[in-house]
Parts: sequence; structure tokens; C-alpha cells
Amino acid sequence: MNTQELIDIEDKYFINTFTRQPIVLDHGEGIKVWDIDGNEYYDFLAGIAVNCLGHNHPRLVKAIQDQAEKLIHISSIYYNEPATVYAKKLIDATSFDRIFYSNSGAEANEGAIKLALKYTGKSEILYCGSSFHGRTILTLAVTDHPEYSAPYAKNMPKGFKKVEYGNLESIKEAITAETAAIIIEPIQGEGGVNVPSKEFFKGLESLCKEKGILLIVDEVQSGFGRAGSLFAHELFDIKPDIMTMAKGIGGGVPMGGILATEEVATGFVPGDHGTTFAGGPLVAAAANVVFDELTSEGFLDNVNEVGNYFKDELIKLQEKYDLIAEVRGKGLIVGVELTQPGGEFVDKFREKGFLINCTVGNVLRFVPPLIASKEDIDKLIVAFDELLSS
Repeated sequence: MNTQELIDIEDKYFINTFTRQPIVLDHGEGIKVWDIDGNEYYDFLAGIAVNCLGHNHPRLVKAIQDQAEKLIHISSIYYNEPATVYAKKLIDATSFDRIFYSNSGAEANEGAIKLALKYTGKSEILYCGSSFHGRTILTLAVTDHPEYSAPYAKNMPKGFKKVEYGNLESIKEAITAETAAIIIEPIQGEGGVNVPSKEFFKGLESLCKEKGILLIVDEVQSGFGRAGSLFAHELFDIKPDIMTMAKGIGGGVPMGGILATEEVATGFVPGDHGTTFAGGPLVAAAANVVFDELTSEGFLDNVNEVGNYFKDELIKLQEKYDLIAEVRGKGLIVGVELTQPGGEFVDKFREKGFLINCTVGNVLRFVPPLIASKEDIDKLIVAFDELLSS
């Protein structure tokens, strides 16, 4: 079938929840993908910060193939080796002690909120302006995007209170005796690639300890090397009580999870939470490869080097064109705030052979595979320069 035939079939049969780009992707290699018509694109979206090792990574593909020949799914009733090996690797590399696997970021955040409420016995969760934690009813309650939550306003669960991102005083004023936790993204991806100061996060950590509330960091988009460290909260030198993760964890296979300290993890006992598919042998086999690659010598150093180069080149464009208001981000999660809506740029970039997206109306978001090179960056910068000049 050709592109238009496939689009027509989807338009007829799919529930209409996505506005898609008018291309049908067929295969990829490294940072590049091709559609069924043979057009080539540089993938600076990476499945929305998911395909951290790019496309068709040899070790990742082989691990998935090998595991598929053995076991794909066994449920959570039995132990499985890949998930156990992975758990030890991840916990040994972080400040956490316990793990619970999930299938997605929204599911991880929902589980983290349940854990915080159960452990503390309190009834209130703080969340930040411009946050995005998922689209389930519970995670919509901590997501500050009214365009998603407004239709369900009458059905929203109670006990969730918004504070200002990056403003410690706003958080202090919101805390009550019933505050169990605050959930916060170290870097807001959907919110426009917003990065608060280290001083804010150190102050937040101290405040949480002082008031006896849990600090939950949502690393769904900012984790697994995306910000130039294994997890973005490490950049701020803090130790959260709970962390959620997904997206890059499996390099493209659906996987997520919750990490918690030993003490907080005691909040859950058998029966309090569960899952059928999460942490299965297939996705865990993939996650082991991703972890080994991310922690290999020089990998994250290269993410930082390429990311800094990218921002420097974008700042040069900012100095040249008034249309760019700000360049921000860490590692290879980079946002360019424009002085006008950015949707048109997404289409124009695609026409030039680059896949990106726009968030909060006027912020172009670039989250390429973490294997992107300076040469890849140069090609995008040339295209961006041409678009801005026209």
C-alpha cells in the first residue's frame, strides 16, 4: 500500500487521538529513518526521547532476537533472569534500593503516587506548573496541561495542589500537615524544556526533609543519559525518595519503572500494586543492553560534548535572528523558544529531511538519539539557518 492508502485506513479505523505527520516510516539506521516512499530523514525526535541508541542498533537488535527465541512473556508470578540482572545494575548505579517495573511513564508515575500516599498515610500531593506526568485520570491530576484535563474536570481525584516550578517559596506556602509528597521533573520536556537552578533543587531537598514530605522525581523523559548524566537529578546533587522512569530505558521497547529507597519501599506489601506485562524477559533483555551502552566509557561524555556544541550553534543562530527568544536544555534535550508559534517549523523541517516537534506552542524540541554526532548537528543547523532566513 502507498502512503495515502495507509493514512486513509488509519483515519477510518483508529480512534482519533493523535495528529500525525503525513509520512509512513518504514525502517531506520543510526540517527536516520526512511519512509515507505524512500525519503530519508534525520530523526531529531527519537520516538519522543525513546530511541536513545538510534535505530537498528546491532547489540540491541540481537538481544531482542535472542530473548524472543527463549521467552517473551511469563507474567509477574515467576522470576526471570534478565529483569533480575538489570535491577542490580540499575540500583548499584543509583542512590535507590528497590525497584518496581511498569510498562510506561504514566503507569510509573501513578504507582509512585500510590506508594507515597500509602507510605505516609497522608492525602495530598504537590505538583508543578507546566508539568506533564501522564494522561491517565490520576496522572492528569498532576499534569498542568488544561487542554488534556479539562474534559474530565468533574471527575478529577482530589488532594492535588499546583505550585510554581522553580519557586521554593510557592512550595513552602502550599505544604500542609496532609502533604505526602511533591512530584517534579528535573527538566520539563513537554513543558518547554525548562531547567531550574541547582540552588532550587538543593533547597527543595532540604525543605522536603524538614517538613517530612517525599521528593518524587519524574525522570521519564530526562533520564537514561538524555541530560548528559545517567539521570538528570544527578546534575543537581540531590537524592530523591522515589524516582520514575520510562522512555529511553529499553531503547524503543515499552518499559518503565519506579525506584525507591529501602524505607519508602516498605509502603507497599504484596497486593498493594501489580502488573501483568511489566519487567518481562524481552524488555529487560533490551534494557540491559541500553544500560551497558550508556555506562560504557566515554558515552555520556560524548552526549555532553555534542549537546554543548548543539546549544552553542543554536545560540549563534539566536544572535543572528530575532525569531529565537531563548535556547535552553542539558545534554541532548534541547529547546528553542521562538517569538511566534512553532508548528510551521515542524512541517518545514520535515520537508528538509529532519524530524522534530513543537511543544507548548512555540518551543521547538530536539531530542535526537544519544549517538548523534557533531556532523549530524551541523546538518540540522544549516537547515535551521535556511528556514530562519526565509
